[in-house]
Amino acid sequence: MKPLTLTKAQARKIILDAAGLTRHARFGRGKEAVYKSIHHLGFVQVDTNYVVERAHHHSIAARVPGYKPEWLGELQSDGRIYEFWTRDSGFMPMNEFRFSLPIHDTFAARWKSLPQADINLMNKILNRIGREGPLGARDFENDRVTKSSGWWDWRPSKVALERLHLAGKLLATRKKDFHKIYDLTDNIIPAGVDRTRPTLEEYGRHVVLRSLKALGVAYGNEIAWNGRLVKDSVKPELKKLVDTGEVCEVNIEGLKGPLYMLPEYKNKKINLAGDAFILSPFDMLNVFRRRLRDFFDFEYQVECFVPEAKRKYGYFSLPILVGDTFVARMDSKADRKKKTLTIHNIHFEPVKMTKDMTDEVCDAIGAFAKFNECAAITITKSNNKALLKTLRETL
Repeated sequence: MKPLTLTKAQARKIILDAAGLTRHARFGRGKEAVYKSIHHLGFVQVDTNYVVERAHHHSIAARVPGYKPEWLGELQSDGRIYEFWTRDSGFMPMNEFRFSLPIHDTFAARWKSLPQADINLMNKILNRIGREGPLGARDFENDRVTKSSGWWDWRPSKVALERLHLAGKLLATRKKDFHKIYDLTDNIIPAGVDRTRPTLEEYGRHVVLRSLKALGVAYGNEIAWNGRLVKDSVKPELKKLVDTGEVCEVNIEGLKGPLYMLPEYKNKKINLAGDAFILSPFDMLNVFRRRLRDFFDFEYQVECFVPEAKRKYGYFSLPILVGDTFVARMDSKADRKKKTLTIHNIHFEPVKMTKDMTDEVCDAIGAFAKFNECAAITITKSNNKALLKTLRETL
């Protein structure tokens, strides 16, 4: 089949439609809308950073106005979603649990030759959870032999818990303080959920179609990244799906392909409402920097991973999207005790801001403060003095 040709503007619309960001409340409101958004995206990434509300809550709140963080836990308790590690740790629809099984196998294979002491500890933990029910890392005695060397220097029992989790023996839920509680997988997966192990071909096909449903238009290596833990599964299936017409190859003006999308977008009419979205750095739209640069002309990097002296915009700057244009990035911190959202820096991109766009940004910042349980907003600086004045007067 001959590749389709799209303009960048057409591709941006497809990407934003796939991301669920064409308008506010695209999935509706309330807890059911949270499930719909997760089911559509297929994966909502978890991250620990808490300068503002954590990434998984933030990503959902951007799509579900009035979102309440407890809804995510309720959906997990209802057996409709689960948390696991695919390309990263994230929440996924429970009815797709079977596609985690090849990843369980990958991790289990890595640990076949562990020292006997490690295997004994894992068996001991499994037996204890089987007897006592769900437990967290804090429920195990401090079995550290040497002094901790940093953030990821886990105690042996925590390492064992995570190995059991990744290998599929345990699944985890989250407490309000974000700490994991582990339970036997059989106690968490509802009885009616299909747990048939997919073939390599079925898994690869799932990754391709799932990726394109959420990404809209994507490079092959971005699709493959989502299935990177299961070797040699994605690229052969991508080729087959292109050959059968279930995936379209596309050419984009000025970009070196190949790129891919689902055929449902060939004649789909997509309207952008011009709404503003303050997005998490780990939002589905933002995880691949090349896409932001190629399609949106937006060079972005979350700078919490950059040495302080080299930061340009701030520790945790959040992209602000209006329509199909990234108009600013906002470095902020929520002081939950003082109930104040402090915007350390709001840096506007070199785009013309109309009054409607500015009003949208103001409304988005107000909603973001409320989502972070902040009643007050302070803005320290901006590269645009006129817009800074407007924001201060409005907010």
